[in-house]
Amino acid sequence: MKQTIAVIDYGMGNLHSVAKAFVHVAEEQFAKNRIEVLVTDQAEQICQADKIVFPGVGAIRDCMAELKSRGLDHALYQVMANKPLLAICVGMQALLESSEENHGVGCLGVFSGRIKRFDATLTENNKPIKVPHMGWNQVKQTQTHPLWQSIEDDARFYFVHSYHAAEVEPQWIAGETHYGETFVSSIARDNIFAVQFHPEKSQNNGLKLLANFLTWSG
Repeated sequence: MKQTIAVIDYGMGNLHSVAKAFVHVAEEQFAKNRIEVLVTDQAEQICQADKIVFPGVGAIRDCMAELKSRGLDHALYQVMANKPLLAICVGMQALLESSEENHGVGCLGVFSGRIKRFDATLTENNKPIKVPHMGWNQVKQTQTHPLWQSIEDDARFYFVHSYHAAEVEPQWIAGETHYGETFVSSIARDNIFAVQFHPEKSQNNGLKLLANFLTWSG
């Protein structure tokens, strides 16, 4: 039976790199033609898919504006009620209540918490941190989850971001990372899993996480 993965296209970021990573994993680890990866901005296709990927890069204000103008915020609320969803980078940030970026932006409010900018006065290895946080960093797994299966604790993933999640309820934190301060790098609840890093750029660890998502029932 074919499984459809919908990658939400709302005009933000290189969605095709995410789609290509899923296709690569599907071809290597699953029967041929068993999984279809669809990049789409059509709400009907998103709602009909078996699983949904919500990626994104760039400014959260533009992200939210594009989602709303295309009616994809309503599609997201619908699928998040019962289908497995993986949110990546700005996609994760959009799930929280608000962001201080662009002088304050309301987000989807699926999780409590807010997005704040890294404090450039903080230090890492006795040097001021650079903003954006860019490059490889470790993720401490703070809860057991199917998407962490066969991925070592403190594994390294690839990050590119200037803002990070804060004030998230502890029971929903799935991973934490240190960069000048400890910040939330993954959140999870029921059928939703979200990461601040980019699995599609994180080599073996990232590809394993994507493979875990393809087998996850939510």
